[in-house]
Amino acid sequence: MKRKRGMCARLLLWSLALLLAVPPGGIMAQSPDSGGQMTFRQEELDQMLAPIALYPDELLVQVLMAATYPLEVVKAYRWVQANPNLKGDQLAAALEQQGWDPSVRSLVNFPSVLQMMNDSLEWTQKLGDAFLAQKDQVMDSVQMLRQRAQAQGGLSTTSEQRVMVEPETQSIVIEPAVPEVVYVPVYDPTIVYGPWWWPAYPPYYYYPRGAVIAGGVIGFGVGVAVGAAWGYAWGGFNWHRHDVVINVARNVNFNNRIDRNRYVSHVTTGSGGPGLWRHDPVHRGGVAYRSPSVGQQFGRGPLPGPMRAAT
Repeated sequence: MKRKRGMCARLLLWSLALLLAVPPGGIMAQSPDSGGQMTFRQEELDQMLAPIALYPDELLVQVLMAATYPLEVVKAYRWVQANPNLKGDQLAAALEQQGWDPSVRSLVNFPSVLQMMNDSLEWTQKLGDAFLAQKDQVMDSVQMLRQRAQAQGGLSTTSEQRVMVEPETQSIVIEPAVPEVVYVPVYDPTIVYGPWWWPAYPPYYYYPRGAVIAGGVIGFGVGVAVGAAWGYAWGGFNWHRHDVVINVARNVNFNNRIDRNRYVSHVTTGSGGPGLWRHDPVHRGGVAYRSPSVGQQFGRGPLPGPMRAAT
């Protein structure tokens, strides 16, 4: 029976790989001066970013990075479903045995976020493709959405989060109120941002079971204590330079089970410590890149046919 379940799981992942191998049409627009770079229009970016733009920075950056590896997100979600009782040091040790990208492993701490990305797989793939092809515009769009929410009175400091404005850049930064506990905000994008400005592109919306929206604006689920298994969460934003900054030494006190040296060459541009995130095509698992130039950048053009899924 166990062997049969394993075979079914592999068949499911293979089927998902086939689905992800051929980019759906109709969602991309091509700019004549972009050198073949396929881009999402602003209305599409606002639509896909609306449900996550108000996440704390350190959680948002994990979602954006992990979205570039959609097949690993699916694997991680199914692994979490099969291992619901792993906690703390046991979870940290088990995660180190998995081959997923560090961003995907970090999201294991947030099953509701993994479920959202798994259940809305097309959205996840679009999000990752947008982040790879249009990182600057994605980050600017997040800031625009935060500004709208703040202007509507829906984004402010609470007992769960701190909302700050950088004096020089006027960028809005969202941090956990208590560094050791991260809350996932839950909100209706059609309310928190005010009247939606793209009627033909209504925002994506995901409402996890059991979540309560306080006052009809923003609610929070149960806080996640960032213990040992959160040791992979080493990303952050430099909003002014449109960079994702990686520090493999971050959170070392939370998780000393990680062999951090094995990740230096994959997630930083330096020899260790702080550096800039770069996408690792190894973790893409054969999933097609929608943008030809992005595919060429990582040594792989858009795939016209089926691919072989990782097992």
